[in-house]
Amino acid sequence: MPWIAKDSAHARVERRDEPYLTPKLMSELVDKYLPRYEMKAGALLPALHLVQHEYGWIPHQAMVEIAKVLEMSPAQVIDTASFYEEYWLKPKGRHVVAVCRSIACEFCGQPEITDALKGHLGIDVGETTEDGEFTLIELECLGSCGTAPAMLIDETLHENVRPDQLAGLLASVKASSHHH
Repeated sequence: MPWIAKDSAHARVERRDEPYLTPKLMSELVDKYLPRYEMKAGALLPALHLVQHEYGWIPHQAMVEIAKVLEMSPAQVIDTASFYEEYWLKPKGRHVVAVCRSIACEFCGQPEITDALKGHLGIDVGETTEDGEFTLIELECLGSCGTAPAMLIDETLHENVRPDQLAGLLASVKASSHHH
């Protein structure tokens, strides 16, 4: 099967002249967070959160900028950011579709749900649709084992999901977001 290279990785320019740590973010980091920590490196997690809160993800360049401020190597920052699942190192879509892959959900049909979503969205787990609308991920457990398979779309939990409901769910999410 030939590999189809998607160019979505290069859709956004990796380096930009303007720093991601804007003067506003920089002063928040230096004045508010740094004084709380004996070692500058202690402020790494808050610094990553600061950037992600501002942009929705943490660009590579921002991690290099954080490393400079905290006097760490960029590798240390990148290792830390990639260790924690709550940090997004790639831009994410307007909507995050998270399928539960716990044992209960897997047993009750989660693989079919994930496959159907991949088909509907035309992406793999961990990817974002070309239009920037949806990012598909899998999570360990949503605590809805009694109503498996379960999934989250943004903050909304959907239980006892069937593959034939997915197209409708995605369409309604997409429609509702364009009215805001």
